[in-house]
This record gives sequence, C-alpha cells and structure tokens, in this order.
Amino acid sequence: MTATLLYPFIIVAGCLQALGNSMNAQLRGKMVNPWLAATVSFLPIVFVFATLFFVMPTPLPTLDTLGKMPWYAPLGGVAGAVAVFGGLAFIDKVGAGPFNGLTLTANIVTSLALDAFGLFGLQAAGFKPLPWLGGLLMAIGVVFIARSGGKKDGGEESSTTGKLLYPFIIVAGALMSIGVVWNAQLRGALENPWLAATVSFVPVVFVFAFIFLLRPTPLPTRQDLAGVRWWMPLAGITGAVAVFAGLLFVDKVGAGAFNGLLITANLLTSVALDHFGWLGMKQVRAGKARLFGAAVMVAGIVLISVF
Repeated sequence: MTATLLYPFIIVAGCLQALGNSMNAQLRGKMVNPWLAATVSFLPIVFVFATLFFVMPTPLPTLDTLGKMPWYAPLGGVAGAVAVFGGLAFIDKVGAGPFNGLTLTANIVTSLALDAFGLFGLQAAGFKPLPWLGGLLMAIGVVFIARSGGKKDGGEESSTTGKLLYPFIIVAGALMSIGVVWNAQLRGALENPWLAATVSFVPVVFVFAFIFLLRPTPLPTRQDLAGVRWWMPLAGITGAVAVFAGLLFVDKVGAGAFNGLLITANLLTSVALDHFGWLGMKQVRAGKARLFGAAVMVAGIVLISVF
C-alpha cells in the first residue's frame, strides 16, 4: 500500500479528533473539575485498547525488540497530553485563538524538522523548500482561523502575564508532534498495535487521575451529572483514533504529512462545527477570514504531502 492511499484514513482521524475536542468541551462543562473530566475521557480508551489486545494478543514483542526500544517510546501519550494540560491551564489566560495558533504552528514546524533531520529514528529527508513553504502557509492559515474565532479570545491575550506563557504553549505544540513519533517507535518495539496503544494511554490516565486526587474540588453536582449525554464520555475514544493512526502510519507517510493532514482535517471540521453549532458548540459563522485560512491550509498541506 502506497503512502498516498493512507491519506483518507488520516483525514478521517483528524475529523474525529476535532469532534473529540468539542465533545471534551461539553464533558468538561458537566464534570466541573477538569482533571476528573480528563480522567473520565481517557479511561474508556484504555478499556477499549486493552480489550482489543486481549482479543488479539498476537504478535507479541520479543526480548530483542524490547531491548532495542528507546526509553522515551512509552511516553508518547504523555508528551501529547501536555497540550491537553496546556489547554486546561492556559487557554483562559491567553485566549483560544493564540493558544491554538501557537500549538498548531509549533506542531507543524516540529513535524517538518523531524522529517528533515531524521530525528527519533525517522528517515532523514533533508531540507526541501516546498514542504517548508507549505508549513508556512499552514501556519498562516491557522492564524487566520484562530484569530477569527470571536471577540472573547482577546480578553487577556495582550497582557504581559499571558504572553509569558507563550513559550510553554509552543513547547506543548512541539511535544504533540514528537509524541506521535514516539508512539510509532513504541508500535515498532511492541509489535502489537493494541498493546502499544494501551501502554501509551495508561500513563496518561495515571497522571490525570493522580492530579484529580490531589485537587478533587470542585466536584459535579447531581444536576451537572444529569446533563451528561451518552456520547460525552466517548470524546477520548474519537480522539484516540488519531493516536492509533499515528502508531500505524507516521513511519510510512512522514511526520510532516501526517500531522499536516491531521491538523488540516481537524481545523476544517472545527470550522464546520462552529459554523453549524453542532455538538452543543456556540454557533460562529465562518467569515471570510476563516474561509481564507482554510484555503491557505489546504494549499500548505498539498505542498507538504506532494513534495
């Protein structure tokens, strides 16, 4: 199977990731405590992947493959979860627009660097100007989409305190792309993709559950829990499709093309969710700036994936 044939699966994963983000936002509102919401979101993922592993326990890793596994490979899920923590902790301080713009731009640039220099076991592709031009176009598109999200984003974004958080947000975005590559290496070492996915998500659940135990308040009321819809706790599972796609495909298509396609599908789906007000999201019509940003992102991912 050629790499291009995998693109539709990656695009679907990006769309599901955007749906998962919106579902998580609704779950967060009902659970009140963000750490409890994150734990509830990630627990079903571990259950699903662990069940699939018990149903399909082969192939299993050998001592040789385990011995060659880099120490950081099992931390791919934790690296990706840093962006989740960043959203929980910083998005109300800097605004949704700057937060998403910084994280996704850092993700794109880091992905291109991973491919160019062959970091973390990827095959070095060298510097190619057209993919980097595509990355620049994608970054411009992200900025147009993020900054057209509504007036509420600007509350504190110009404050000195908010801007001091920008380096941490950029690191979170970079770790998103690095986590995808680490997960791919974990998949190579453990051989069984279901086992690899389980190992990747277990530390994430542990971290969020541990933080919830340290900060157990506020807790949801009975009225809050009554408002939880059946689909809200499934948010993590829809988002996990992107992680699983990374386990399987990133070494075949490259980090730049994978994350570029994923981000483009994610943001275009997010624009549609806002435009139509699906999944309980506040309706935000897609104006010229958002549509222009979407078009620029599509042009950018074409340059990255084709060249």
